[in-house]
Amino acid sequence: MIRFLRKNARSEVDVVISEQEGVRSLHLGGSMIQSAMRITEPNALELVYTQCMMGFLLFRPMPSHILMIGLGGGSLAKFVYHKMSQTKTTVVEISQQVISAAASYFALPEEDGRFEIILADGAEYVVDHPLSTDILMVDGFHDGCQIAALCSQEFYNRAHQTLREDGILVVNLLSRDKNLNIYLQRIKDSFQGHVIAMMSEVRGNLIVFAFKQSPGKLTWKVLKTRAKKLEETYGLPFSDFVSKLRKYNAGHGSYLEI
Repeated sequence: MIRFLRKNARSEVDVVISEQEGVRSLHLGGSMIQSAMRITEPNALELVYTQCMMGFLLFRPMPSHILMIGLGGGSLAKFVYHKMSQTKTTVVEISQQVISAAASYFALPEEDGRFEIILADGAEYVVDHPLSTDILMVDGFHDGCQIAALCSQEFYNRAHQTLREDGILVVNLLSRDKNLNIYLQRIKDSFQGHVIAMMSEVRGNLIVFAFKQSPGKLTWKVLKTRAKKLEETYGLPFSDFVSKLRKYNAGHGSYLEI
């Protein structure tokens, strides 16, 4: 079943919803899956890359506020809302059609004191909200391409300013993007090199974690211990996340220094 939603004049994107084998998917501007929800488990993280984005919990386990740029089907927002009762989530989304689709087809929770959606341009929003969040999650694509305003040097500079003292920027990039190394260098420049990353899957998404302040040296053993505790709480494969971090950041040897 495929449902087509009217083009939004503001964001110039076609919103398409498909459903196959019990999984409902959101497509923005093309065939690439932007978000997915297993209908029998609407609050679970169906896509591996969204699971990997929660890897920030290895370093900041109890954020009071998470700011997300890009709603999609609301997978990450729902997961945080239902699993992290101490955390407030603000989602900035430029398209009203995307918000409507998420609410109608992807079991998005009602807004309340812990969850709000703001209809705005994410790149503009961060300019006016310095020191406003502990975690900034950025997942902005149009038909498989990074949205230019969300991967510029200026944006990453502003992202650094938006984060509080021990804040973390979490960015979803495509490993096959021809400009990947440019984006990575921009993030490193904005965050003084305090950056690590991991591949979600082979030739898949690259998840980048950039730290406003270096957490210093961490042994892989410490991270594995943290991962076991987080797995019990959230049901996500954090031990796999540690392995992926170690594989991608192999030059650190027996410890991780960020």
